[in-house]
Amino acid sequence: MVSVRRQPNHPTVAANPTPLAQFIWILPAAAFLSSLCTPLACPAQDRPPAPSELNPEDGVATIPDRETFEKLSFQGKVRVDTYLNDLEHVKFQLENAGTDKAQLYFINTNRHQGHPGFMRVIGLGGPGGPGGGRGRPPGQGQGGGRQMRGALTYRPQVRSPSGEPGLYTFDFQPNDAFSAELLKFAQDILVEKAPVLRGRLGYHPLDRSWQRISRDKEAFAKAGIAVYLDEDLSMDLAYLGLNPGETFGRLRVMSLDELPSPRDVVLYKTLPNELPRVAGILTEARQTPLSHVNLRAIQDKAPNAFILKASENGEIKPLLGKYVHYRVAPDGFKIREASSSEVEAHFAALRPAEKQVPKRNLDITEIKRLDALDFGDAPAFGVKTANLAAMRRFGLPAATVPDGFGVPFHFYDAFMKHNGLYKRIAALFGSSDLLGDRGRLEGELVVLRNQVLEGAFPEALLTAIADLQRSFPQGTYIRCRSSTNNEDLPGFSGAGLYESVTHDPGEGHLAKSIKEVFASLWSFRAVEEREFYRIDHLATAMAVLVLPSFKDEKANGVAVTQDILYGTHGNYYLNTQLGEDLVTNPEEQSIPEEVLLGWWADDGHEVRQLSNRTKGEERILGAEHLSQLRKCLAKIHGKFAKLYGVDPDAPAFAMEIEYKITKEDALRIKQARPWVFAGKKGAR
Repeated sequence: MVSVRRQPNHPTVAANPTPLAQFIWILPAAAFLSSLCTPLACPAQDRPPAPSELNPEDGVATIPDRETFEKLSFQGKVRVDTYLNDLEHVKFQLENAGTDKAQLYFINTNRHQGHPGFMRVIGLGGPGGPGGGRGRPPGQGQGGGRQMRGALTYRPQVRSPSGEPGLYTFDFQPNDAFSAELLKFAQDILVEKAPVLRGRLGYHPLDRSWQRISRDKEAFAKAGIAVYLDEDLSMDLAYLGLNPGETFGRLRVMSLDELPSPRDVVLYKTLPNELPRVAGILTEARQTPLSHVNLRAIQDKAPNAFILKASENGEIKPLLGKYVHYRVAPDGFKIREASSSEVEAHFAALRPAEKQVPKRNLDITEIKRLDALDFGDAPAFGVKTANLAAMRRFGLPAATVPDGFGVPFHFYDAFMKHNGLYKRIAALFGSSDLLGDRGRLEGELVVLRNQVLEGAFPEALLTAIADLQRSFPQGTYIRCRSSTNNEDLPGFSGAGLYESVTHDPGEGHLAKSIKEVFASLWSFRAVEEREFYRIDHLATAMAVLVLPSFKDEKANGVAVTQDILYGTHGNYYLNTQLGEDLVTNPEEQSIPEEVLLGWWADDGHEVRQLSNRTKGEERILGAEHLSQLRKCLAKIHGKFAKLYGVDPDAPAFAMEIEYKITKEDALRIKQARPWVFAGKKGAR
């Protein structure tokens, strides 16, 4: 069902005539006689100006480009037409529509936010209004045609009729119900006088207008009028500014098997699941804000946007292969050619000035069950493990947070010493030549990872890992998850840098999978990220969170306790996908179900996007799942806010939660970490 925002009609401006005697006393005779003229009898110079004669402070006759639209537009809170709140819009007035005497006025909406004020200033009027319109039927222009008062609204996220991002919609007063012929006339003259609208204009009906369209769809289609209802404006998106910001770099179209550099602004036609540090990101495939790609973009301060058909875009295509300045904002992107000096200055300012040494506590030497750990154990077990342990104390429904174990940093440290790998790493990173040669560095890291995989645990640690493995029922698939001392932190998530591994029952000793997690600490992406932030590689440590693996799950998802995409207040933001198609690392062309879930039960929820893995209107999360998530997310948000020492109502604080719906239809929460903008630095 289409929801329609009902707004009051524009107020009419009542005439307030000055007493006749006052006119006689103040005005010369010619002026007095002129004041008595009717519009048709008055001299031409006393009639309302033609659009081309307008003072630019009041309005213009044409909008040749985007810059002119921006100068005329208003964006903010409006008093009357509240459906335009916070939308960039320009109001217009069309006199004598449907005739060869039609005149179109584009109103400087910064100065005149309502039609009546504009009409009063330039001398236009309706019945009994300013400008001498007395005696005309309602809605009739001065030349006998219709008077149409409307608004042009720019919607940067929505797909236009041409298929490119950036739609302009035109609408009229809520109670107007113009015919298809008259709307076609208005559409044609708008495009003629505003070339910026060509290929980007659609009609957005309000109230009575959409009722007429529903009765006469064929007439509107035949007239070539692209109609956008409210649901179309929220679903048919062609642009999303997922991580606002600005950057410099070389603009390159990348294939999934190419390795970009930290100075590249990359354009991907399909969404990569893994991405090293880059300067900026454009993708032609729609992203989720909770993917590892976007989380990396956020922590790296790399502007990131989904732009439909970006490689064919008229602003982008001519700049491929060149240095660019790229800016992403919620209401659109801008890109221009840049100089090499701009690029150099930009990157010089990004890196921390001093070396950073992450904390690690090596004194805890035993594997511990989660129920024996808490939030404060992060220095020995990593944030991922400590946060999951903390959630088991939050009073969530039984089994919502799985039981498991934490393997402390001590095991990694002892393993590295036992195999002489710290010496190998110190020699590797002591060479400035190697760090400057990305190809050679990548090869050396492959060798290092193989040495980790082939290494041996000290006998006592090997026995402890075997005991851990036996604590799970025979035949259990065991999940080993990375839990380092430089991920899942306030302001730095480290999302996607390290590997989690599932140990199959037939694989033998669990130590094999734990070594695979250790080895991921030395992936090229992880090393390059730490190197950029000047993080001490030798002080970096890997703990492991060990849990039973969920097999054949119905769905998996990620939730954030604030609406981090659309910016609405009072909503949780949820992405969910069927089966094991991870939201954070989606399969190619995977689009998750997107839901805004109200904080309170009475707020309900809004589906912003359906999964492309379901059929028709089929939903992944049912009412019971949404109710469970709402209750769990409220507790998780509030209790972690207290643990991190922040105000739970602060807009800068949120928690990101990964969850699953098991094959038994049960909700399981497997991870919680601060959203990358959340918390206080150094809270740990």
